[in-house]
Amino acid sequence: MGEKQKHLHFVFMNYDPEYERLQSDRSKRGAREVEMYLSKKHNDLLAKKLEAGTYNKTLSLFIVDAFAVQITEAQANVLRSAKEVRVVEKNQELA
Repeated sequence: MGEKQKHLHFVFMNYDPEYERLQSDRSKRGAREVEMYLSKKHNDLLAKKLEAGTYNKTLSLFIVDAFAVQITEAQANVLRSAKEVRVVEKNQELA
């Protein structure tokens, strides 16, 4: 039963020279390009690795190349094995 329970995980991506290049443009246009690039990149990874409708991406983090997604532990392990992914961490709630 616990295997099917979804939790919020943060997924941090490996070094991406295109992200670094886009990040160097500090204009409004540059910021928008970074947002669009990372959103697409993150969505594409999820679509490639996980079955549609089984996850819920809640946000992309543009300051770092990362995103938050509601997934099961088995799905987190799938993402951990992706070559594009550096770290997948389950959100730790403080009491």
